[in-house]
Amino acid sequence: MLIRYIFILLIFVGCSENKQFQEELFKPLILNLDTTIIEIDDYLLDKNIDSVTYQSDIIFNKEKRFVKVITNDKISNLSVISFWTKNIKHDLLLKKNLKKKIKISYPNSSYIKKVQIASEFNNWNPNESNFKLEGDTWTYETFLNSGKYQYQIVINNKWEIDKTNSDSTSNGIGGYNSILNINNNSKKKLSRITCKDINNEIFINKNKETNIIAFLDNQIIDYQNKIIIPKSESSNDYSTIRIFSYNKDQIGNSIIIPLRKGKVVYESRELNQNDKFLNILYFMLVDRFSNGNKKNDFPIDDNEVHFKANYQGGDIEGIINKINSGYFNKLGINTIWLSPITQNPLHAEIEYPEPKRKYSGYHGYWPISCTQIDHRFGSSKDLENLVSLAHKNNLKVILDYVSNHVHESNPLIINNPDWSTNLMLEDGRENIRIWDEHRLTTWFDRFLPTIDYSNKDAIDVMTDSALYMLEKYNLDGFRHDATKHIPKLFWKTLTKKIKKKYPNKSIYQIGETFGSRELIGSYVQTGQLDGQFDFNLYFDSRNVFAKDNSNFNDLHSSLMQSFKYYGDHSLMGNITGNHDIPRFISYASNGLSFNEDEKEAGWSREVKILDTLGYNRLRMLTAFITTIPGIPIVYYGDEIGLVGAGDPDNRKKMIFNDLNNFQNKTKENLKKLLDLRNNRMSLIYGGFNLIDVTSDLYIYERNYFEEKSVVIFNKSDELKEVTINNLEEYNINFNSKSDKNIVKIKPYNFEILTNKEK
Repeated sequence: MLIRYIFILLIFVGCSENKQFQEELFKPLILNLDTTIIEIDDYLLDKNIDSVTYQSDIIFNKEKRFVKVITNDKISNLSVISFWTKNIKHDLLLKKNLKKKIKISYPNSSYIKKVQIASEFNNWNPNESNFKLEGDTWTYETFLNSGKYQYQIVINNKWEIDKTNSDSTSNGIGGYNSILNINNNSKKKLSRITCKDINNEIFINKNKETNIIAFLDNQIIDYQNKIIIPKSESSNDYSTIRIFSYNKDQIGNSIIIPLRKGKVVYESRELNQNDKFLNILYFMLVDRFSNGNKKNDFPIDDNEVHFKANYQGGDIEGIINKINSGYFNKLGINTIWLSPITQNPLHAEIEYPEPKRKYSGYHGYWPISCTQIDHRFGSSKDLENLVSLAHKNNLKVILDYVSNHVHESNPLIINNPDWSTNLMLEDGRENIRIWDEHRLTTWFDRFLPTIDYSNKDAIDVMTDSALYMLEKYNLDGFRHDATKHIPKLFWKTLTKKIKKKYPNKSIYQIGETFGSRELIGSYVQTGQLDGQFDFNLYFDSRNVFAKDNSNFNDLHSSLMQSFKYYGDHSLMGNITGNHDIPRFISYASNGLSFNEDEKEAGWSREVKILDTLGYNRLRMLTAFITTIPGIPIVYYGDEIGLVGAGDPDNRKKMIFNDLNNFQNKTKENLKKLLDLRNNRMSLIYGGFNLIDVTSDLYIYERNYFEEKSVVIFNKSDELKEVTINNLEEYNINFNSKSDKNIVKIKPYNFEILTNKEK
């Protein structure tokens, strides 16, 4: 009897542990088609696992701390694997891989010797997808999720549009890509679940074919037509309910509900300010943002270095001045992201590609030290002061950290030359900028050796350097450069070290990867990164908002693809732009053509705003990225419509004074959007519900319990009348006119309706 009593007590104590911080929520894991290895340390670091339970076949290696899940047809579309430690259960949601086998064909001709495909689904690497000749037809088989995929056929190493497929779209650089449309032939419609809170009991609205799995933090919570929040949660400062839906054919939407002291949070001000879903980032290139101390201005004295590619004086003190002036707080920003500020070389370098221009390291991405602050930006003390001041002003600070490579004069590589990947390939080519074929070894330039992370010592030193920066300067996270070019072991090692050092601190890590959603998502896992920039969604939104002949259906399809890979509640970064691509307004205002070389345009001519409708289009893009799930990220200057072509023309000095009317209106637009974002639970945690989409009209709703935010876009040159039932119950926030239940949306404009408090 005594033994039984102790056992029950252990369960009670373990399950009602008082949480004074937000517990890291296990991200749902998408299973592989055959077998999936789950590394336990990614989820439960330093916890002894007694056993693992699952609905299907698994292999649990207790000593090496991994579980192998063997996929079969009996596994549900959503399932749960449970890790047991000291009679406490930790539950991880598994998503079945719903890829279907497809066969792509291309007719043979006498001149064809080799057929490949380059597509979004293989990261535009044709060497991964070789066709086989079967009679008179070349064929290729692969597994794909439903959705639309851009591609080109590669015939005898020549890329071209698929002449057998009439469905195509602009590739954004003057040409076209073919479209492969993979349909999900599911016959059963999966209803969208919603919920109500009645006396701290969560009721789910669903159809009878829909199944539900619900979690309280990382433990399954009982669901019998409703979810009862345990009374024991009243002692916990912060916890989270997550609800996932599915049927036998599909995976549906999910709901996420934050709790404070066991009660549903209805006001954003009640949220824990360390909640990562609250993040709104502002990214600045330190050298180009604000010059606070002219005494540390040291441009490189070399006539071959153009002004655009040289240091221009921005520094840490300049950013401090802007924090003191309230610039970020007034915008509604709560997180500032600094470009790399460690020491870069004192001389210029010649760029690898033609026409081989000379550049300085003003951007910070050529580190000759991984920890020493570049004296042209300030001192170590300056950075300490910046972070301290930011925190006093309720601003977080994340640092751009370069892990993929170092400058050749960095002592790290001088003292350890074997830590570099090989510059020369076996076929005699230089392994430079071969982004996909040699993703984990390619160099960015001849003077930037890539670190070989097959060497564990290199991983330890570089992750320790990152941890040093985090600790010394009390940073709140990292933006990680060139994420896909670094093996996952590096990210797992760094994240484990961060978790051990700061088990109760919210550290946000976001990565940079250009590639397929599947590749991007493979790094957005528990134990790796919180999110990455959703470049695929950005490029689709750029095309739709900047071009008159584009279609909102394409943008909605792209957003649904992002939900499929990252979940409909994620910490992915939704950007206005960044320092590697032309400014959005350059395209949207006809100052730059999608058909020209964007980089050369920035060198050969002054790119100007030729059509002020570009500001309207920029304001629509900004409204989109601030009202969809994910983390809004503003690239410095986009709040006013700073113009520019490709790098480095997109990195002009920031303008703070003497703004024209269009720039002021654009800046006020961002302020208003972020004010809504910061104060509406529906825009932070709300579900996404499509109301209507046509070629030039896009209407969706974000809803959180009874709070609703309706977002309407009109990208046509005509006024649109939109019927909203019970319009009198809504506030119209952006000055659209209304008549009874009709909202009139001006051409190239948007509106956000928010229901009034009852």
